[in-house]
Amino acid sequence: MFDLSRILANIEEIPSNKLSKSFSSQIYHLISFQTKIPIPSMKKAMFIISIDVDVGCKSLGVTNKGKNDANVNYYFSERQIGKTEEIALPLFIDLFEKTNVPATFAVRGQLAEEHGEMVGRIKDSTVQHDIGSHGYTHRRFTTLSPPEAELEVKKTSAALKKIGVSPKSFIFPRNDVGYLDILENYNYKCYRSSGGGIACDCMRIERHGALFELYPSMLLDQNTDLFIMKRFLDVTLTKKGPLHFWFHMWNFGRDEKSLRNNINRILTPLLEYAKTKENAGLLSFETMFSAVNEIERSTLF
Repeated sequence: MFDLSRILANIEEIPSNKLSKSFSSQIYHLISFQTKIPIPSMKKAMFIISIDVDVGCKSLGVTNKGKNDANVNYYFSERQIGKTEEIALPLFIDLFEKTNVPATFAVRGQLAEEHGEMVGRIKDSTVQHDIGSHGYTHRRFTTLSPPEAELEVKKTSAALKKIGVSPKSFIFPRNDVGYLDILENYNYKCYRSSGGGIACDCMRIERHGALFELYPSMLLDQNTDLFIMKRFLDVTLTKKGPLHFWFHMWNFGRDEKSLRNNINRILTPLLEYAKTKENAGLLSFETMFSAVNEIERSTLF
């Protein structure tokens, strides 16, 4: 049980930019988090990170000539997002190698097809990451016809397989879940659900036929409060559930300086704190795919 009074008592010490919708969401999610019953309840907690790679590199945005911008972001062009992600990817790979933490990177099929070397950086990491799919062009699945949705999945799976990756995890663009039957037909094993706010984001993994649905626990960004995230982890340890943090790499900055500063200020100490719990035998670090494999081995579903 975390001490909310301690947070509120120190609220004057929190920078004004943290007194935002993001900060309020973190507090209220944490309050709600404590009332949830984890599904499944395991011998020890799981720590899962999933990352949406919306573009991957600047040149992909240039290739698409702005015609795909609206499918990627409401405010930034593909070129802008790609430029940031091109800078950010090696920084995040370095972070996970230094802390020996695996993550699920969901990449676009178009990136794998035209700039496979970017995906290769993840594949060649000293840490065994889970490389999943984020659609081919980052189009919202709820706006697609069945043939269009299947083409997005088919082209992405084919592009990844050409560089030696058989994707098993799927993260829907804009978290717009749809056409689960198509994922099952293409041998995907799990997907991240859309969550649904305080009432639904929690410690939860559900099985639907051959697919596993992994609920998100919390979006991390540059306004994330480290103290609150540690309390999220403490609650998870007590309840022995799955904790699933997710983010886009550009959530932590736009240039190398801001990315490095925010990674070092938030993510590095969070992972180091979680590592102490792993060393104490209280949690395991999992990817989306390894989490469902572990659950199946434990015959929890």
